[in-house]
Amino acid sequence: MKKRAFLQTVAGAGVAWVAGASRSANAAVYPTMPITLVVPLAPGGSADGIARLVAQGMARGLAQPVVVDNRAGAGGSIGATYVARAKPDGHTLLYATSSHSANMSLYRPAPFDLVKDYAPVTILARPPLVMVVNSNLPVSSVPDFIKWAKASGQANYGSAGNGTSSHLAAALFSKMASLQMQHIPFKGGSPANLELLAGRLDVVFAPMVEVLPHLESGKLKALGMAGPTRSPRMPQAAPIADTLPGYDVQIWHGIMAPAGTDPAIVAVLAREAQKALQTPEMKKQLAADGTEAVGSTPLAFANLLPSDIASWAQLVKLSGAVIE
Repeated sequence: MKKRAFLQTVAGAGVAWVAGASRSANAAVYPTMPITLVVPLAPGGSADGIARLVAQGMARGLAQPVVVDNRAGAGGSIGATYVARAKPDGHTLLYATSSHSANMSLYRPAPFDLVKDYAPVTILARPPLVMVVNSNLPVSSVPDFIKWAKASGQANYGSAGNGTSSHLAAALFSKMASLQMQHIPFKGGSPANLELLAGRLDVVFAPMVEVLPHLESGKLKALGMAGPTRSPRMPQAAPIADTLPGYDVQIWHGIMAPAGTDPAIVAVLAREAQKALQTPEMKKQLAADGTEAVGSTPLAFANLLPSDIASWAQLVKLSGAVIE
């Protein structure tokens, strides 16, 4: 019996060694074809812009093209679901955002499990959210807007789609300010911003990178920051929390692979994404856009997710936003 047990142990160890060797071999030759980075929002938004910069940097290190594939819709869930079902070989990736954390509690039932269905690669960046209005709107501050919106009784806000951070940030603002604003969702931040520029929307809570050119040209006005601090790129915009104590909405952008992806391949992807963020060109671009570069490890990203999902669940509850 002891001999049999010993042989079984040896055999089991042999299988594990072969599996490990196979994974290492896969990682050694990875990538074997172009990599697709799925951006689950429309072209032209902040996620799309950062994704394309990172894709270019990663392509140099991986010696394979990294192709951005925009699959917009359902607050980012369409693209996310597509990646969750993809072959876990490191050749199909998701450009994830904090909106995907929110989707876990916003949608009933949830379209995916952000913890179980994906392998976190890295948190790339933290773009600040800014509350912006058309320059023709007769307001210049958050208190001004609240007073105007209550007087008009017909204020609306646009977003990058149901369940996105721009949706929830505005919904929470509306609730905390005791407003009744109509939500108009789009398939990405860019279409919403265009409608704001045209004067057909009253307000948008946008990643700063998306609206900086229009703020600098004077076509849009920044009323407040969704996070707890001012931005060096827009120091005149005070935190919304100065008017509505407790208001705080912060977002992240990152990369994920399908669950089951070889950890060695995940490590390669994280390394190349981090290298892309450290190039002088990338640092300069992100700083110019008011975006904080991060470049976390896969483990740090994985450790963030449970608390982040819980935080967005609380925000969804406070905002009252639910999508059946």
